[in-house]
Amino acid sequence: MVDTANSKVPRPTYKREVIASEAVVASNHPLASAAGAELLAAGGNAVDAAVATLFALSVVEPMMVSPFGAGFFLIRDGRSGDVVFLDNYATVPAAAQPTMYEPVPDSLEYETVDDANSVGYRAVATPGALKGWVHAVEHYGRMALSRLIEPAIRCATDGFVASAYLVNLIRDSASAIERFPATAEVFLPDGAPPRAGQLIRRLAFARTLRQIADEGADTLYTGALARAIVADMQANGGLITLEDLADYRVYERAPVRGEYRGYQIVSAAPPSSGGTHIVQMLNLLSAFPVGGEGLKFGEPGYVHLLAESFKIAFADRREYMADPDRVHVPVDELISTAYADRRRAEIDPTRACGHVAGQFAEVSRFMGGEGSNTTHCTVIDADGTIVSATQTLQSAFGSKVTAAGTGMLLNNHMSLMDPLPGNTNSIAPGKRVLSSMAPTIVLRAGRPFAALGTPGGKRIFGAVAQALLNIIDHGMSLQAAVEAPRVWTEGAQLEIERGFSDVHALRSALEALGHHVTIVDKVAGGMNGVLVDADGWLHGAACWRADGVPIGISGGAAKPSLESGVPR
Repeated sequence: MVDTANSKVPRPTYKREVIASEAVVASNHPLASAAGAELLAAGGNAVDAAVATLFALSVVEPMMVSPFGAGFFLIRDGRSGDVVFLDNYATVPAAAQPTMYEPVPDSLEYETVDDANSVGYRAVATPGALKGWVHAVEHYGRMALSRLIEPAIRCATDGFVASAYLVNLIRDSASAIERFPATAEVFLPDGAPPRAGQLIRRLAFARTLRQIADEGADTLYTGALARAIVADMQANGGLITLEDLADYRVYERAPVRGEYRGYQIVSAAPPSSGGTHIVQMLNLLSAFPVGGEGLKFGEPGYVHLLAESFKIAFADRREYMADPDRVHVPVDELISTAYADRRRAEIDPTRACGHVAGQFAEVSRFMGGEGSNTTHCTVIDADGTIVSATQTLQSAFGSKVTAAGTGMLLNNHMSLMDPLPGNTNSIAPGKRVLSSMAPTIVLRAGRPFAALGTPGGKRIFGAVAQALLNIIDHGMSLQAAVEAPRVWTEGAQLEIERGFSDVHALRSALEALGHHVTIVDKVAGGMNGVLVDADGWLHGAACWRADGVPIGISGGAAKPSLESGVPR
C-alpha cells in the first residue's frame, strides 16, 4: 500500500495512518490508544489521555513500562503555547556504592558479573514513573487520577490477547523470568511462554492499580504500597528504602530548542541526551543539500552523512553527558550553530572518518549502554495541546522482578550506571540516571506541526532525527517517515536496516567509503507520532516495529440551531 497524505514522495507503508479533525492518540498498543481516546471522549485533555494511555500500556505492554519505571514528558499547552519538559527519570538509591558490582573486564556496555546490575533486586533504581504521571495530571490535566486508571484496571482484570510481538519478547527473556516466581506465573504459564492469541490476565496488578486509583501516588512513595515493596526488597537483598521513595522528586526543566530549515525543534533536555544531539545533528546537516534535487533518501552519500553526524554526536555524548545536577553539561555549546560549523568541516563526503569530542571548558565523561525496551505515546487534542511521552522499564521486563503481592514489574535502571568507580557516571547515591530518550515536538511559525518519539535505547535520538529529516527534507508522509528504513552508528559498526532498496548494493557502496556495515532487521523500536497538515487535519501514525495503533477522533457536538442557539 502507499500512503500519500501530505506527501511529496510516496513510499510503501506496512500500516496506514489515521486522519482526524479533533484529536489523535498514538501508542504502541491498540488497547492503550483506545484508553486515551476514551478519556478524550469523556472530556479529558491530551495530558489526561496520555496518562491513561501509559497506565494501559503498563498492563498490555508490560515488558516496556510500569509505574515502577521512569521517563520524560514534553507537554505543549495549546492555548498559551508554553512547553514544559517533565523529568521523571530514575535515581540511584542511597544504599548504592561505587564498587557494589563486579564489572566484566573491558566492557563498554556496563556489563557486570552474573548480570547483577540488570537482573534481580539489586538492579532496581528509585522509580519516577508514577510520580511523573500524577504530576502531569495534577498540574496540566483536567480529570481525576482514578478515572484515568479505569481502562487499565479493566484490561488487567478482563485480560488482553498476547500479540506475537509480546510473545517473542517473553521468549527472549524466559531464562531470566523463570527465576522470579511472581513474574513467571503471569508470563510463563505452565512453564512456557503463552501462545500468540492467548489471554493474559493480571489480577494482582489490577488490585495494585485500584490501590493507586484510591490512594494516589503517595501509596507508592510514602504509603502502603511503598511499605510492601520495601519489605520485599529487604527480604531479597534489594537497595530501595522508604527514604529513597519518599525523597524522590519530579523536575520541570527547560526543553532543548533548535531550528532546522525554518522549523522549530523542541525536545528532551538532560538528563536525557536525546534532544541535545538531535539539534546538534540537524545543525550539522543543515548546510548539506539533503532532499529535493540534492541527496536522496537511501543514497550512499546521504547515509554516509548521517553516519558521520552520528559519530560526532556520540563522541560528544560519551564526553559530556551525565546528570546535569551533578556535572556541567555544555548544552548551549553543543547545540550552537557556530559549533556545528566547526565540526561540519571535519566531515569528508568521500570517506568515513573517526571523530572525537569537541573541546569545551568543562569536561565530564559518560560511556555505556541502554536497553531498547521502552515505549512512547503521542497525543494532540482539539485545543492543540500536545503530549510526547517516552517511558521505560529499561530492559525488557526491567529487572524481571515482580514485587511480591503487587503484580508490578520493577525497573533495572542500575544497569545504566558505570560499575567502575571514579568516572562521571559512576554509581553515587541520588544520582539521576542518564538517558537517550527524545520525546520531540516540532513547530512551524510557532504553531504545532508534528510530535513523535520512539523506544530504542542509544538509537532513539538518531531514529527521531531521521524521521524529522524524512518529513522535512524528503517530503514523506508521517506514516512513511516513521516506517522508513533507518541507520545507526556510534563509531565502530554502521547498522542499516534490510528494508532499504537494494540493501546489499548500499552496503557495498558504504564499505567503499570506509564504513564497517552490518545489515539488521530493525534499528530502534516502534515509533509513533502526530502531524498537523496545512489544512489543519491531524495525522496519526505508528510504525511496523511494534504493535502501535493511532486512533483519531472526528465529528463533535451537534450543530446549534440558528433560531434557538441549541441543538435540535
